[in-house]
Order: sequence, then structure tokens, then C-alpha cells
Amino acid sequence: MGAGVAAAMLSACIPSVQAPARRAAAPPASTPFKPGPLLETNDGALVAPPRPTWDGGQVVKRDSAVKPGEYVVRAGDTLRGIGNRTGAGSEAIAAANNLPPPFTIYPGQRLIIPGGRYHSVAAGETGIAIAQAYGVRWADMVALNGLEEPYILRIGQKLQVPDSATAMQPIRTAAAPIPSGAPAAVTSDQASALERRAAAFSIGIDDIVTGSQPALAEGRRATAAVAKPQQAVATAIAQPAVFNGRFAWPVRGRLLSSFGSNKDGRINDGINIAAKAGTPVLSAGSGVVAYSGDEIGVFGGLVLIDHGGGWITAYGHLGRLDVVRGEKVGAGQPIGTVGQTGYVSEPQLHFEIRQKRKPIDPASKLPSS
Repeated sequence: MGAGVAAAMLSACIPSVQAPARRAAAPPASTPFKPGPLLETNDGALVAPPRPTWDGGQVVKRDSAVKPGEYVVRAGDTLRGIGNRTGAGSEAIAAANNLPPPFTIYPGQRLIIPGGRYHSVAAGETGIAIAQAYGVRWADMVALNGLEEPYILRIGQKLQVPDSATAMQPIRTAAAPIPSGAPAAVTSDQASALERRAAAFSIGIDDIVTGSQPALAEGRRATAAVAKPQQAVATAIAQPAVFNGRFAWPVRGRLLSSFGSNKDGRINDGINIAAKAGTPVLSAGSGVVAYSGDEIGVFGGLVLIDHGGGWITAYGHLGRLDVVRGEKVGAGQPIGTVGQTGYVSEPQLHFEIRQKRKPIDPASKLPSS
């Protein structure tokens, strides 16, 4: 893999805490940019959406080593306090000891303290960006630390870093700089390392659902969604309080691909519906826009809506984006238009329904007529 190709892959995989403005300007000419969905401004103008800097550059490694051991709970102890005292994350301690919410502990209880490396979360950091800084998959950090909904990190929280990170060290060092010239100048070892890091940093819908919320201070509330915000919300977003569990068709058309295994052996986590380019795509239910952008190449223009209670819907291959992150939407509200962005050969909508991170067949939740 050439340096330019690898760098492009890396630059399109990890989110920034800075949110794009609704009235967007085109990116600088020096920034590689693949034409994607358009964003409609408040006055009806169609402009190219800004590209978030998904490079995680604002995350500084702050990991510290913790030796494995045991801790005997004392009167007045809290799980967070034990974590601060031992250096391990409270979530990791809960996971290691199979403690269910609300993580009740009692004096005299012996707790396993999981050893390893722990990163201390700073203000505004996202889980995906933290994972990129260490060269690991965010999904692995979620599992290792036993993170659960609403997946909002807290300042000072300690996240255990998977041991596999030692094999994914950054290669941009003074001893072995990556040439900025022709791809032929990159050695095979450097190209291989870039490929490994690019694979580690690739993200999917589940990563955005679990790792895109910027960290908050302890005790501070997430930002409530509002209808038609002037710009995307840059802070952690509060989830909807109530959802009736009913979904409606986001668009009508011929079914191109059904849920599950297809003839070519690939797995479809949703359904694909053929429709004319420019056809309005409607929100399948009320909720909050968790993501609006085109950083997952396979889907092109993508909108994720959090309906609360673990329910998420995804809308891919959009040709225009009509909503921004943190926007409150109602059932049946237009959120964009059908397009041919991403890896498709004709205009269509990719639609998913997920419940507690697990994709389910939309046909089981959509009305039959």
C-alpha cells in the first residue's frame, strides 16, 4: 500500500470532538475529498458538508501500568474510589468481578483488580479517538471495559487498553520516518504497518453508536436535543427518554437486498431499497440524530438516529443530508434524500434497525403494508 493511500484510509476513520457547522464551507483544496452527500442549509442552499477531522490528534496517551491483584472493600468505599486508589478503571473492575449494575459492593468483599494499561480520559475525548491513539479497535476496548449504554465517557475515567496495542505502535518516528514522496519510497515493512493500523482504525456503525460521544465532567448532564439546531452539537447528547417501539418505512421501493446472508455469502445487517435519486428519506421513528456524515465509505451519506431504549436506526447511501448531530426528529420527518453514495451501483437506501447494538431484521418491525 502506498503512503498516500494508507494516509487517506487513516484520516477517514476516527472522529473529532469538533462538530461541523450546519452552514458549511467546502474543505481546503489541499484536503483529499471524495464527493459525497450534500447538506441543505437553512436557506435551502446545497453545499458540500465539511469533513470532520477524524484523526484523534487531540488525544494524548496517558496510560499507566497497573499490576494485577486483590482489594478488600472497606466501609465507605465506592467502586469509582477503588478504581482511583488502585489505578484501575471502575468499569474494568466491575467486569472482572461480574458485578451487575448498580455495582453494589460491601465491606470485606474481595475484588479482583485487573492488571494492564489504563488511559485516563480527558475532556472532550471520544472513545474512537482514544482507540486510534493506541492503535486498537474501539470494539475491543468496549468489551474489555464492560462499557454499557449510554456510552458517555467521564473526565478522569480510566479505560483499560487491550494488550494487542503493543503490536500497533505508531511508525512515524525519527528513526524511521514515512516518506512523503512517491508510494515506491515506502518500504514493505512500513506499508505493512500502515495496513495494520488502518485495519485497526476502521470503524462501523457500532463504533459510532458506542464511541462517538465526547467525554463529560462527572455529574454534568448531556446536552438535550433540539429541533432544527443552527449547527451540529459538539458535546455528548442526551438520549430520548421514551420510545413507543413502532417503526415506519423510511422509503418505499423494490427490495434489492434482504437481511442476513446473501447469495454471494456476504452478511447484510439491514435491507436495501431501490428508489429514485432525490426521493425523501423519512425517519422511521422519533429520536435524536446521533450521526450525520459520510466517514464510513461503504455507506456514503449516513444518518444514525437514537430512539432511546437501545434502539438505533441507520440510513445509508444518502445523496443529501438534511439533519445534523444532536437534532431532534419526529417520526416521518425528512432526514435526507436517496442517493448513490458509497459502494453501490444504483440509487438506493440501506436501512438498519439495531436493538442494544444487535442488528435485527427490519421486516420484523416494519408494517406489512
